[in-house]
Amino acid sequence: MLLPGPEAQQLATYMGWLMHRTWGGVVAGVLFVLPSLFILIALSWVYLRFGDVPVVAGLFYGIKPAVTAIVLHAAYRIGSRTLKNPLLWCIAAAAFVGIFALSLSLPFPAIVAGAALVGYLGGRCSPSKFAIGGGHGSSTTSQRGPALIDDSTPVPEHARFGWWRLTRVLIAGALLWVLPMSALAMALGWEHTLTQMAWFFTKAALLTFGGAYAVLPYVYQGAVDRYGWLSPTQMIDGLALGETTPGPLIMVVAFVGFLGEHANSVFGPDAAFLSGAVAAALVTWFTFLPSFVFILAGGPLVKSTHGDLRLTAPLTAITAAVVGVILNLALFFGYHVLWPQGFSGAFDPFAAVMLVVSALALFRWKQSVVRVIAASAAAGLLLKMLPL
Repeated sequence: MLLPGPEAQQLATYMGWLMHRTWGGVVAGVLFVLPSLFILIALSWVYLRFGDVPVVAGLFYGIKPAVTAIVLHAAYRIGSRTLKNPLLWCIAAAAFVGIFALSLSLPFPAIVAGAALVGYLGGRCSPSKFAIGGGHGSSTTSQRGPALIDDSTPVPEHARFGWWRLTRVLIAGALLWVLPMSALAMALGWEHTLTQMAWFFTKAALLTFGGAYAVLPYVYQGAVDRYGWLSPTQMIDGLALGETTPGPLIMVVAFVGFLGEHANSVFGPDAAFLSGAVAAALVTWFTFLPSFVFILAGGPLVKSTHGDLRLTAPLTAITAAVVGVILNLALFFGYHVLWPQGFSGAFDPFAAVMLVVSALALFRWKQSVVRVIAASAAAGLLLKMLPL
C-alpha cells in the first residue's frame, strides 16, 4: 500500500518473489495480468465491431448504471475504513472540490502530492489523527497445516537487503523502460499516439495510490480531455468491461490503448486490430513495469515500513483524498449515464431506476459485484429488446 501501483498484482509478485526469488516474482506477476490482457483485447474488438448490435448495446445499457453504483460503493468502503476523524474528512472534501471544481487547473498528481504533504506534516504534529491502519493478524495454523512462510520463518537470503541487489534491479528496470521508449520515440516520433501512450501510462503507474479507482480520474483527464483517444461514453464502457472481466481493474488501460490506436492504425487501415492489440500490450507493459521494479527492489524493505508513522501518515492522507476523488468519479459516471446527451438532453429514467436498485443491492442487501452486474446486464438487455 505504500507503493504506487495495483496492490493485487504487486502482492502476487511479492509472493512469487518471496518463495522463488526474482523469476518467481516475474512469473507470478505476469500470469496475474496476462489472461485479462487477452480477454480485454478480444472484448475491445467485439465492442468496436458489434457495439451497436441491439444485444450488445442492451448489455452495456444495463451495466453502466451498475458500474456507477459500484464506484460509489467503492468510495463508501474506502471512506468507512479511513475517514475516522474530522481532519481526514476535510482532506477528502478538499480533494473532491479540487478534482470536481478545479480539474483543469488542479490535476490529480497535485492532489496526491498535497495530501502526502499534509499527511507528513500532520503525522509529526498530530500523529494520533493519522494512526488509522490496523495491525497484521497473528500467525495461525489453518486446516491445511502451517503456512509455508509465516512470521517465524527465517528470512531467506534473497530477501535480505543488499545495495548490489538493489542496484541490479534498478538498472534492469531502467533499461526495460528506456529501450522501448527510445525505440518508439525514434521510430514514430515523440508526438505519435503510441509514444504518448507509453509516456502517459508510465506517469499513471506512479500515481495509483489507493487502487484503480483512484487513478481512473487521471486516466480520464488524459485519455478523454487531453489526448482525445476515446469519448466519455467509451470510457464508461471500458470501465464496465473492466468490472465484468477477471483480473485487476486497472486493466481498463488495455481498453483505452486498444481504442486509442485502433482508429489511427499505425500498421495501416487493414491492420486496425493489430494496431489496437499492440497498443493494449504496450500500455500494459508501461503500466505494470514499475510495479515489478518496486517489489523486486523494495521487497526486503517491506517489513521495516510496518508501523512507521513517517511512512504511513502520508499514505493515510492520500487514501482520504482518494475518497473524494472516487466520489467525483462516481458523479462523473452518473452524469453521463443519466443524461447521455448532457443536461440539455433528456433524462433517462430507466437508467436512474437501475442505478438506485444496484446501489441498494450493494449497500443494503450486500450482494456481490458479479451478481449486481449480471442482473443489471439482463435488465438492460430486456429493456432494449422490449418494444417500448
